[in-house]
Amino acid sequence: MKKNARVIAFYLPQFHPIPENDRWWGKGFTEWTNVKKSVPLFKGHYQPFIPSELGYYDLRDETTRGAQAELAKIHGIEGFCYWHYWFGNGKRLLERPFNEVLESGKPNFPFCLAWANESWQGFDFGAKGRNVLLNQEYPGEEDIINHFYEVLPAFTDKRYTTVDNKPLFYIYKPSQLPNAEKFIEIWQNLAVKNNLQGIYFVAQSLDDSLITTYTNLGFDAVNTNRFKDVFARPGVVSRLKRKVFLKPIICDYSKAVLRLEGTEDEKSHIFPTIMPNWDHTPRTGKRGNLLKNSTPELFKSHVVRVLKRIQQKDDEHKIIFLKSWNEWAEGNYMEPDQRYGRAYLEALRSVINL
Repeated sequence: MKKNARVIAFYLPQFHPIPENDRWWGKGFTEWTNVKKSVPLFKGHYQPFIPSELGYYDLRDETTRGAQAELAKIHGIEGFCYWHYWFGNGKRLLERPFNEVLESGKPNFPFCLAWANESWQGFDFGAKGRNVLLNQEYPGEEDIINHFYEVLPAFTDKRYTTVDNKPLFYIYKPSQLPNAEKFIEIWQNLAVKNNLQGIYFVAQSLDDSLITTYTNLGFDAVNTNRFKDVFARPGVVSRLKRKVFLKPIICDYSKAVLRLEGTEDEKSHIFPTIMPNWDHTPRTGKRGNLLKNSTPELFKSHVVRVLKRIQQKDDEHKIIFLKSWNEWAEGNYMEPDQRYGRAYLEALRSVINL
């Protein structure tokens, strides 16, 4: 079935226990731990989010991964963009689900990688001096080379998402790289050396004023994520509630998504973001931020507006990043839940599939 966009959904692998999370948060901790303990913080606050048909899954289960891929495929999503954690000096976390996808050949569903290049910290957002659990490090050229060869088997997999015949590699915080130009140059040279046509680098941009900066550094494209603008200017009432009553900052979904959209997204090398919802309180409690009044119908309208901005592009570059497939503890997911079932997925399919 022909699609009018290439929708790539961010995919969180933190739904299985690892020794580090056991040590930091308690035995058996996964993303579900915060999701399950969440409670409403004010009248009308919908919590907790409860999964329906996929349940509280464990991503070590191949059947679950296959069911996720099938759901995504039939609802118009081209592939998953797995969050990839490389902290330097070979240190990785949460790599097992993707490694098993890579090694098993299942599911037969496209994928790419997004390097989440930031230090891991405690969930106490807003507190002074959040505790650093694991530092993101950039040891130098040898580490850049080792990093490339760590992900090369993924780049050469037939399922890997490409743009202009190059594997797409996403960098979450491009401004954090000590020398982004050098990093890109090394990887481009190694790609050619290993019989690839190059790497298609995508930078996340939280500020449209940085788009030109990133392209000048050698990034092929920029994913516009204007999410910080959503909560940058909370209303007087929200600010007062945060200061006096320690309440979350709350914004209306229908207004918030308008700030996610912009005229820059019409350019061929700019890839916009679509988002079904946001509620960070399962992780951060009263210090969190959230959107209210999101519905599948409003999400559909959001997607339609973004689609209109990209239709003049060639098919190869009609890429939209979907934030996200399964960020349950951020209230930011497309998977079926007990409130709306598949309604968000069906809303997406209704306007993506032609």
